[in-house]
This record gives sequence, structure tokens and C-alpha cells, in this order.
Amino acid sequence: MVKTSPEYTDYWRSEEKQHPHVIRCKEILDKHPEIIQLFGRNQGTALILLGLVGLQIGIAVWMGAWGADYWWLALLLAYGVGAFANHSLYVVIHDATHNLIFQNKALNKWSAIVADLVNVVPGAIGFATYHTRHHAHLGDYEMDADVASEWEARMVGNSWWRKAIWLFLFPMFQIFRTFRINRVNTWHKWMYINVLVVFAFDALMIVAFGWMSVFYLFFSMMFALGLHPLGARWIQEHYTLDPDQETYSYYGPLNTVALNMGYHNEHHDFPAIPWNRLPEVRRLAPEYYDTLKYHRSWSKLLVRFIFDPRYSLYSRVRR
Repeated sequence: MVKTSPEYTDYWRSEEKQHPHVIRCKEILDKHPEIIQLFGRNQGTALILLGLVGLQIGIAVWMGAWGADYWWLALLLAYGVGAFANHSLYVVIHDATHNLIFQNKALNKWSAIVADLVNVVPGAIGFATYHTRHHAHLGDYEMDADVASEWEARMVGNSWWRKAIWLFLFPMFQIFRTFRINRVNTWHKWMYINVLVVFAFDALMIVAFGWMSVFYLFFSMMFALGLHPLGARWIQEHYTLDPDQETYSYYGPLNTVALNMGYHNEHHDFPAIPWNRLPEVRRLAPEYYDTLKYHRSWSKLLVRFIFDPRYSLYSRVRR
């Protein structure tokens, strides 16, 4: 891999068409065939889904009914409580995308849509469409919407305040990236259902409880994905200063409330394993995972990404 410019104005480049997760998966299964026993589904995730959606609706109703004049309280609650709930719901959406909750695919799609209710902007089914391509075509600019667009990376550059704004608006940038992805049919039956259900829920909340209820939910979603320690997950997963490693895991305490989403190398190696069994992958194959670089603090990574000029949106491996 080479970089075309020392000023960090281009991606790390790889000529390898096959990403490392395919190779490592085969090697690990040859050495540790018992990992196959971890494959499967976790129907208990549905209970977490219902609990978190109920929590968010309860807080939103309370804010709408009794906190209409306290927008600052809505923001504080969104940052300190809602962001964690919505972030975990995105993990539920993620596992539903991989059909890791129920065996029935339709039930997984409905699980994703229910989890998406409190995100205000419908995105669960759209995420599913592009996430499967992210796994299959990691780092492929034309197929992987997780890679920042060239115009996006040029605009943000190495400026600390632009990187901060980019993180805050991260959900919006994700939407714009999808327009460059080739051969994707986004609008199908489940997408229409997702959009109609979420917008109908938004309208119901506004009519029944007022705008403050949706204000709280909207910023819970924005903080869950953006300028928040949880938002550093997007940096942790595939941003790198070392072109020889393009995926990183996070082994820190926030995995408890983030449903182990920090175990990202393990997930890319074995996407058929549900969130609750990912730590077992590392335990069974420590010779593969303990030798990789990893992060222990999302908060520290968030600050480093913003203020370290070596980090930019180009800090990705592109193939």
C-alpha cells in the first residue's frame, strides 16, 4: 500500500482485491473450528429492542407533555441518556440486517423498523442495503458507502473544527454518500414500509405530545451517531494511520452499553455471530486478535481524531 501524498490528501491505497477478513476467517476456522458453534441468532435481542424503544418513547412523551419549555433539558437528556439508547438500537438494526435476531427474514426486517421508530429519520432498511455491500466490498470506493466521498474529504481536510462539525453532521454525510454507490436498488417494498411507519410515528408524537418530544428523539439520534464518545465508533472501525491494518476493535467499558459493537474485527471476520458472542471469538483465537492494534477509549480517540492533524477523512484504506 502507498499513499500518493505526504500531506494526507489521498487515501491509503491497496492493490489487494480481497480484504483481510476473508483470509483471516478461513485461517481461524482451520485452527479453531469450534467457533462455528457461535454462529446463530439471539432472540433475546428483541427484548432489548422493546425495552430501549419503550424507554425513548417514555422520555419523549415526558418531554413533550411537561418539558415543552426546557429545550436545554431535552439536549442534556439526549446527550446523556438518549444517545446511548439510540446507539444500542442501531446495533439492534445492525444485527437485524445480518438476520441475527430471528430465523425469519421478515421478522428481522420488522425488528429493524421498530428499532428505527425513535430515530425520527427512517434509515434502517437503507442501512441494511448498503451495509451488506460494505462487508462484501470493504474499501471499494464505488461500492462501500462507509468510505468518505472525495468531495467530503477535501472539504473537511485536517482542520480540527471542520472535523468536529463533520462528526456532528455525520448522519447527513452518510446519506449523501449513497448517491455514488453503483447498482443499488434502494426503493423497494421494505423501504417504503420503513419510511411510512417512521414518519407516521413522528406525526403521531407531534400531534399527541408536541414538537419537544420529537426534538428530544432527533438529537438522541444525532448524538448517538455524531459528536459524542459513542460517535468515535465510526473512527475506530476503519480509520487508520497504519495502512497495514484497516479495521480496529475497541475493548473498553462502553461495549457494555453498546452491545459489543466495539468487537469490529471479530464481526467482520464472522458476520454470522450475534453481538453477545463476539467476545468469545477473541477468547478462542487470541493469537489473531491480541496481536492486532486496538482502542481502549472512544473518548480519547474522539479527541485524538479531531486534534491530531495526521487524521483526516482520507485515513482509510481504499481498494
